[in-house]
Amino acid sequence: MAGGGRSDWRSFLASHGLVCSMSRRGNCHDNAPVESFFGLLKRERIRRRTYPTKDAARAEVFDYIEMFYNPNRRHGSTGDLSPVEFERRYAQRGS
Repeated sequence: MAGGGRSDWRSFLASHGLVCSMSRRGNCHDNAPVESFFGLLKRERIRRRTYPTKDAARAEVFDYIEMFYNPNRRHGSTGDLSPVEFERRYAQRGS
């Protein structure tokens, strides 16, 4: 896909049964979910903490995402399911 444009990307996504989750360049609404995530990460894990090394900070972020946020934190946009549970149910509907 090197040198390809937006239509190449959309074709690639469509050929794999995927839909682009972003609309167009400069649409601030595309950033809302990730801005929400980073706000939660900062509020729940990062603020008022100091880390002795970058590796310690990375480990804390990894732990937050993989051990708490994805498997446990419920989301209103997914019917109050965690991301892991939402994906599990989504995968089951096709079987």
